[in-house]
Amino acid sequence: MSQVVVHNFSISLDGYGTGEGLTQQEPFGHAGERLHTWMFATRMWARMTGDPDPSAGSTGIDDLLASRHERGVGAEIMGRGKWSWRSGPVTDVGTDGEWRGWWGEDPPFHTPVFVLTHHPRPPLEMEGGTTFHFLDASPAQALEIAKEAAGGLDVRIGGGPSIVRDFLAAGLIDTAHLVQVPILLGRGVNLWTGLEGLEEHYAIEAIPSPSGVVHLLLSRRGSAS
Repeated sequence: MSQVVVHNFSISLDGYGTGEGLTQQEPFGHAGERLHTWMFATRMWARMTGDPDPSAGSTGIDDLLASRHERGVGAEIMGRGKWSWRSGPVTDVGTDGEWRGWWGEDPPFHTPVFVLTHHPRPPLEMEGGTTFHFLDASPAQALEIAKEAAGGLDVRIGGGPSIVRDFLAAGLIDTAHLVQVPILLGRGVNLWTGLEGLEEHYAIEAIPSPSGVVHLLLSRRGSAS
């Protein structure tokens, strides 16, 4: 059964999913890469980035949960802020011409990706099966479109924090894997703003890791997951 999922979404101890001051050079602002160093150390990341050493990267709970990222996903929904550091039309121009996302000509999604924006534009077809579609739609409307495109597979809510928060607030996410990283950011975009009482709608399991992060597994109460 198709589900709506969040995988490997990192937040700070104080709940920030990205820092302040995003630029083309610093896509997470003053947070830098600190929210994601736990994942960079895993065997999953070594495989994904083409490390020729089959034993490279750590195993254990971090790798086990990180490795679920690609399984059974048929479409992704992301926010305008994940697509580009700039506000305004998504045809914005970076230093190398028209902006085509952070991921190069062969993005790692390999599925339809729906970017929520108030400035729609024609689809952008990339290599490897990824096509970016730009929608001005509510979470529920975007999810209906993404589910049809996913063809019975899961729909992943890819972030950033505002998008994950909106889908959680609407009760549209079935399961979520959040990773609480032991740093304090103090500023940026906070995942938890306005989600008081979330535990009434989602069962939450916390799994500490030897790496220092805590994996938070959320499952919507009453869902089939």
